[in-house]
Amino acid sequence: MQNLHEHHAWIIDSTLRDGEQAPGVVFTLEEKINIACMLSELGVNEIEAGIPAMGEQERFEIVQMVSQQLDCRLTAWCRAVRSDIALAARSGTEGVHISFPVSDILMAVMGKTESWVMHQVETLVPFGKRYFDYVSVGALDATRADMKFLKRFSRHAADFGAHRLRIADTNGITRPSKIRHLIKILKTTAPDLAIDFHGHNDLGMATANAITAFESGADALSVTVNGLGERAGNAALEEVAVALKQMAPATCDIQTKQLLSICSYVSEASKRSIPVDKPITGASVFSHESGIHCAGLIENPMAFQPFLPESVGRSGGSYVVGRHSGSKMIQHLLSEKGYNVSKEQAAVLKDYIRDFAVKNKMVFTPESLEAFLKSLLDQEKAFSAA
Repeated sequence: MQNLHEHHAWIIDSTLRDGEQAPGVVFTLEEKINIACMLSELGVNEIEAGIPAMGEQERFEIVQMVSQQLDCRLTAWCRAVRSDIALAARSGTEGVHISFPVSDILMAVMGKTESWVMHQVETLVPFGKRYFDYVSVGALDATRADMKFLKRFSRHAADFGAHRLRIADTNGITRPSKIRHLIKILKTTAPDLAIDFHGHNDLGMATANAITAFESGADALSVTVNGLGERAGNAALEEVAVALKQMAPATCDIQTKQLLSICSYVSEASKRSIPVDKPITGASVFSHESGIHCAGLIENPMAFQPFLPESVGRSGGSYVVGRHSGSKMIQHLLSEKGYNVSKEQAAVLKDYIRDFAVKNKMVFTPESLEAFLKSLLDQEKAFSAA
């Protein structure tokens, strides 16, 4: 395994290309420019700006993004077709990504053969280098490809001048142990060719596969904001970035404190809500109810959290009181509201709270807990007066 302090992950964001391919997702030009600018400010190294072959409107939008002069590389995505690359050349992006089918099933579906793929590499990579400073070659459905052919393909791409090879887990079917093996083989096969891993999340392993690819020697990781993408989506930018920072702070350039802002914006623009338990950005991922957890967090905020909420742009964690809460948390929250509640009183109040929480399937925030206590006190006063 490489020394992570010396290994840097080049982060490629595909929200504006693969993310927009999610069913029903459409970004306006203004939204695309805003997302591109936010990604650049976030520290993303490269943005897949779109697919020029989609039409004049798409090309116009890419040109507009290029005009922003962002502090990152912009890349156009192309099929392994000469006309796609020619259209991309008019968009003004610094880089081009050329995608080739490499699995038997996709080659058959597309009516292609191994010899066709190899010939297209020979002609399209040099053609792309005429117009672009950076040429990336994509191995579409690489995780279902024959290993012998994938090795030949990677060597061929390197021989004809490609700068980078993308290993695409197009159908999200692989797992970390296989990715580790695959990346190590390809790094040996074509040692001078940078490796990019593009993972889909159909088995819920996209982030784990991306991190494993990096640990195994991959140079770049392809991600999308909120994991937006086809079917179950892609490796999520926010998950991959925070995982890399946890491994070693210098492994990527992402400014994690800005993650919540861009994830919220993309969620709104895509009309895809963020699940409350979504890692990193979910509304409830820093909320705590369990008595044991809350008691520990009062003593040390790292007791039951992998990182502080402020590190990913949150204002802080929160406590709620419900069926699983203990007396110590009730005392703590009420003391912050100015109530001096003894341990014994908190124990009695805990029974009321648990009964109410079970019957109503709910939890109390600090504010609603205070209101609940006031109602109990008012009831007690009314009973005493009667």
